[in-house]
Amino acid sequence: MSPRHPPSTTALELTLFAKLFAAVAEEMGIVLHKSAFSPNIKERRDFSCAVFTVRGELLAQAAHIPVHLGALPATMAHLLPRHALEPGDVLLLNDPYRGGTHLPDLTLVGPVYEGPKDRGGGPGATSPQAPAFCLAVRAHHADVGGAHPGSMPLARDLREEGVIIPPAYLCRGGVLQEAFLSELLASMRAPEERRGDLAAQLAALHRGQVRLQELLGRHGRERLADMAQALLEYSERAMRAEIDAIPDGTYRFEDYLDDDGYGRQDLAIRLRLTVRGPEVLLDFTDTDDQAAGGVNAVPPVVQAACYYAFLCLLGEEYPINQGCFRPLRIITRRGSLLDPIFPAPVAAGNVETAQRLVDVVFGALAQALPERIPAASQGTMNNLAFGGQDHQGREFTYYETIAGGMGGGPAGPGLSGAHSHMTNTQNTPIEVLEHDYPVRVERYAFRDGSGGAGRHPGGHGLIREFRFLTPVRVSLLTERRRRGPYGLAGGGPGAPGENLLTWPDGRRELLPAKVNLSLPAGSMLRISTPGGGGWGEPLPDGDRPEAADLKGGAGGENRA
Repeated sequence: MSPRHPPSTTALELTLFAKLFAAVAEEMGIVLHKSAFSPNIKERRDFSCAVFTVRGELLAQAAHIPVHLGALPATMAHLLPRHALEPGDVLLLNDPYRGGTHLPDLTLVGPVYEGPKDRGGGPGATSPQAPAFCLAVRAHHADVGGAHPGSMPLARDLREEGVIIPPAYLCRGGVLQEAFLSELLASMRAPEERRGDLAAQLAALHRGQVRLQELLGRHGRERLADMAQALLEYSERAMRAEIDAIPDGTYRFEDYLDDDGYGRQDLAIRLRLTVRGPEVLLDFTDTDDQAAGGVNAVPPVVQAACYYAFLCLLGEEYPINQGCFRPLRIITRRGSLLDPIFPAPVAAGNVETAQRLVDVVFGALAQALPERIPAASQGTMNNLAFGGQDHQGREFTYYETIAGGMGGGPAGPGLSGAHSHMTNTQNTPIEVLEHDYPVRVERYAFRDGSGGAGRHPGGHGLIREFRFLTPVRVSLLTERRRRGPYGLAGGGPGAPGENLLTWPDGRRELLPAKVNLSLPAGSMLRISTPGGGGWGEPLPDGDRPEAADLKGGAGGENRA
């Protein structure tokens, strides 16, 4: 069933304006990528850009990070009723309990006004009373302070994870609030790198404003508002049609986080997914209570994971906007892993719990759509952060996520060495990593045999070995170290991951999934990432297909 476009618009018009709005977000991303300072943004592209209506509805996005983009509507819903946005204003925030996701994700939000209006050619030019659109740029910074370099530590309190920034004006009337910024940067490591990345985010916002003002000048405010509304309604009908094709019923699934880093294991995420006609209720109220460690996820992250799973069903031919999300109702329980109470830490919720949420939603949907849903992908982002001083005594911090195996599915084997689901980043090239930091990458290879067996096997994980050339402090937040990603339709699970430390004297130590370390120069850390689950009963060895290799460890979203 294909949704019909509104009678007042044509399919060509909808396509044209969907591409125009999306192109604004894409160009914002290009500006940020080209002008950023840190490898995490410049090389790994750990950022997202989006266009919103003046009411805060997601209108268009670039193909960036699902966990960023899906959470941004909640950010706008928190900000816009509470904070006026005049021409030239820019809001900055990272507080997970006030519109953010986790502390390293710094979000800038700015308005788009039509620009000066000429009154008879005289000096009385004025601006409109309300913005026509809003823009958002979210980027993961390699450090935002806190107890450990990289701001992704094992911690018991949000304040240990970094500086908390409630919504505040970074710019007022086009003027950078330098005193506020300088005070903020004083709480962070490598402040000049942070300043450079924020300047790149401001440049991205500016480019988006210029491009939307050009569209406003060409088509007019009323025309763009009408097309925005038509696109939202079109995407809503598309998602309702997709959901309506799912058999009605209630589908239950649960999966587990390994631990919270403080001794509590097997933290359950439980979902009761109910389909009734063109609407879905995703009820997580039976999920375990919030944890001592940072695996707690705030509700916007939960929403992002649910949105992503259903966008995979919808496919790429429809514009992605807030209309897609309207048929989905998501319920969490206050005080649970998925709705924690301040100051519960949340650093891993954005990266690890979000991945498990996708596994849970797909696990429930597999019962209704067994011929469409793939087995579980690696289910972790394998977060590594480290920092210290280089040979010249300069402070540095570094952060990256490491790819792994994707799940096999009805259409074929899983990709190997791919970033999947809630991340859509790339790897840091070895040349850049070794040039910028006192570290040597001694091995970077596929982890043969780690994919789950099946008619369509899971993809292989990766092995990445880091030799630290100066003393460093390291934080690891990883998952799927105790149980591998599940298989489906008779397929086997992928191999769990492993974190192994080799001390300078040659001693080896198997590390926990989540840990903070202080290491001497010469230490080597090997991270072996999980393989993906297999799909379907395994074939005889001679007929078994190989996992699909994705060279370089850079990958995109999995499409169901």
